[in-house]
Amino acid sequence: MGDLLRRFLPPFRTRAVVGIACKVVEVIFDLITPIVVARMIDTGVANHDMSYVVRMGALLVGFAAVGYAFTIECQKLAATVSQGMGTNIRDALYARVMELSAADVDALGTPSLITRLTSDVNQVQVAVAMGVRMLVRWPFIAVGSVVSAMLIDQRLGLVFLVCTPAIAGVFFVVMSRSVPLFRAIQEKLEGLTRIVREALEGVRVVRAFGREGYESERFGLAARDQADTSIAVGGLSAVLNPATFLVMNCGVVAILWSGSFRIDAGSLTQGELIAFVNYMTQLLISIGYVANLVVVFMRGSTSATRIMEVLHAEPQVTDGPVDASSVAGLHAGAAGSERLPNLVLPPSANVPALRFDRVSFSYGGAQPAVSDVSFTLPQGSTLGVIGGTGSGKSTLSQLAVRLYDPSEGAVYVGDTPATSLQLALLRSAISLVPQKAALLSGTIRDNLRWRDPSATDDELWEALACAQADDFVRAKPLGLNEVVEAGGTNFSGGQRQRLTIARALVGSPRVVVLDDSASALDYATDARLRASLKQLPGSPALMVISQRVAAVMGADQILVLDHGRTAGLGTHRELLASCPIYREICLSQLRPEEVDA
Repeated sequence: MGDLLRRFLPPFRTRAVVGIACKVVEVIFDLITPIVVARMIDTGVANHDMSYVVRMGALLVGFAAVGYAFTIECQKLAATVSQGMGTNIRDALYARVMELSAADVDALGTPSLITRLTSDVNQVQVAVAMGVRMLVRWPFIAVGSVVSAMLIDQRLGLVFLVCTPAIAGVFFVVMSRSVPLFRAIQEKLEGLTRIVREALEGVRVVRAFGREGYESERFGLAARDQADTSIAVGGLSAVLNPATFLVMNCGVVAILWSGSFRIDAGSLTQGELIAFVNYMTQLLISIGYVANLVVVFMRGSTSATRIMEVLHAEPQVTDGPVDASSVAGLHAGAAGSERLPNLVLPPSANVPALRFDRVSFSYGGAQPAVSDVSFTLPQGSTLGVIGGTGSGKSTLSQLAVRLYDPSEGAVYVGDTPATSLQLALLRSAISLVPQKAALLSGTIRDNLRWRDPSATDDELWEALACAQADDFVRAKPLGLNEVVEAGGTNFSGGQRQRLTIARALVGSPRVVVLDDSASALDYATDARLRASLKQLPGSPALMVISQRVAAVMGADQILVLDHGRTAGLGTHRELLASCPIYREICLSQLRPEEVDA
């Protein structure tokens, strides 16, 4: 919690200090009140002086009014500080998540990141608000009550000193057992989030297979498990207040019993005894609130630790030293525009657009996803990649844009290692169309401008035409302003794929990687798309990953993968003669005369 406060509290430090000061003023009035009440009894009531009682009563009303005003101001400042910190924490946390590599996100887990961005930040906000409002009030009242009681009568004040260690023992026992359970609660909440996320993303599959009952049961088991842990923590917390109240009430009884003898002996007045009881009551209430504060702060501390784990995480994929200003042939568009810098490769045929040099990569398991893969993609040419399911095709696409870095070997863009380029520069040069079409809520125009926020409508329509998507977009009532729902659910699978292809073409990338991105298209549309891609302005290099032989057989080179290894590399005819795996794939999809044509 300390690290989090040191990082995010400074902008709100003044307001936090003023809020705490307001609470201190309120506490001072609370501590003076029993003394005023004692004087009302010993002077006003004992002497039947009504005017004195009225004056003291008016003074108490004044104390209450001033304390109320300071309380309102403290509440306002506490809300400002906690909400402001929470907003900044979420911004920093989200920015860090966006910086993490795909491997980092895999390790932390999407449900865990969602929980940290929502529930954990909420817990920290509550802890900060309670810290400003209550952290001074109740401990200060507790200490002040003990000191004030000791000043009235030291012998009776010993009761306070006896009760305090007993209460501290109760705190230690309960907290030592509760703290480990707080982290367990958050982890089980992540499990709930994961189940809900899976069910919502796959709701159509769940319904198609009639598995609603199974999913409900699975969620119910996880919810009950999380509830059982929360109940266990609640049970321990429930022991805290009754135990402390029992100790303090025993203290009140001891004060009344001992004080009665002191009053009879004349060494203690009735008002002082009432003040003693009031201070003991204040201490009793303070201890109860402190117990609740401890629970809140322990929850907040646990959440703060989980948040800092993300903020301290170092991305495995980071910017290289080479930027747009230090590479010959880079431009940043027109002056003042938002156009991303683009990698303009020299026309020399000796410098390929993309090159893999003995690249190997593993997602963490014993079996590598790709192993010792090498190929060269010349400028303006097309490389087809084909292979069975799980052969490592999609892994190559993710290595090309540095979503992951190779375990061994190197990826080169032009003649520069990909790890030496800044990520923005690299990803402006290489455009990826992922296997799963991903659209965000907004409009078609918003989605198409992801790569180039300054792209004109004419450029967007050119990209749509190349992707064979202009026809259905023009048919929409709003055209480019047509609303896109979250995930693009208001478009068909083929339409979503064509929109993502168009998005990848905006901004004139030098390399376009299509990861089985036309699987939902019919063969005629797929054929028109391939023909259109070969005529793109600027002649970008194409890396076409597909399960379809027809999508890759016309490529300048074809890379055949088998369990992550290169099974063949060459033209269609060369592979038919030299690669049995490729010929087997061809014959499984095409007639023999089509294969040999």
